[in-house]
Amino acid sequence: MSDKKTQQQKLRRRRRGMTLIEIMVVITILGLIMAAVGVSVIPKLEEAKQDTARMDIKTIQNAMKLYYTKKGKYPDTGTGLKALVDTNNLEKIPVDPWGNEYIYMNEGGKPVISSYGADGTQGGEGPDADISSRDATAQK
Repeated sequence: MSDKKTQQQKLRRRRRGMTLIEIMVVITILGLIMAAVGVSVIPKLEEAKQDTARMDIKTIQNAMKLYYTKKGKYPDTGTGLKALVDTNNLEKIPVDPWGNEYIYMNEGGKPVISSYGADGTQGGEGPDADISSRDATAQK
């Protein structure tokens, strides 16, 4: 009879579920896994944003070439990228991956398209570095 009672007690323990300590251990392990993944993913996110900006600049450059073909000149700095929207070379004035408008300048008949990076101000390093159509990296 005591053997049957012991089996019933074991069965009841199994049915009760996890204890608070077991739940806390599982949550701690999940937190450690998420932290490890986060540390390796966040730098890749910034690299992806920079690559997106380079591709956007290349797209804008192609739209500029179409504009030049139609008009025989590039838009002046004052008109900027709005000219590409007006001529239907672009659907809307694009923004960089950080939510800032791309900077357009016509330097002596040569268009230069730039993004000021994550900080939105000129200069900087790493994710804050400027990306420009002048750079060889914008031509990737």
